[in-house]
Amino acid sequence: MKQRESWASSTAARMRMRANRGRDTKPEIALRRELHRRGLRYFVDRRPLPGLNRRADIVFPRLKIAVFVDGCFWHGCPEHHTISASNAAFWSGKVEKNKERDRDTTARLEDAGWLVIRAWEHEDTTRVADSVIANVALRRALGPQEGL
Repeated sequence: MKQRESWASSTAARMRMRANRGRDTKPEIALRRELHRRGLRYFVDRRPLPGLNRRADIVFPRLKIAVFVDGCFWHGCPEHHTISASNAAFWSGKVEKNKERDRDTTARLEDAGWLVIRAWEHEDTTRVADSVIANVALRRALGPQEGL
């Protein structure tokens, strides 16, 4: 029986890509630590909507806030995304699908009344935490009378 060819250009490339984490990345952990240090409590790696098979990195379900920390390579950062030298067509298509899925996820959550906060992995953790904290405070102040 013929073995299926891998999507990776080499065994080493496959090993590097498989080693990438789907959760608990350094930028995610740094943001979570900063938010926790400042007194916020949240859920980690959770589906914001029951029927949506997509997970947010940090979730405040009662306030309907979902935070995503997007990796520059995987999500096509306009500043830092680099085009893969080998298997470029595959990776270009993969990143475009990721970006399309991100837009769809944001739209679905917003349609359901959620606030979506997206941060790039390279963004300053303190600034991202400031934004999250400000939005949490605003949603808490608005309360259920504003449709939350």
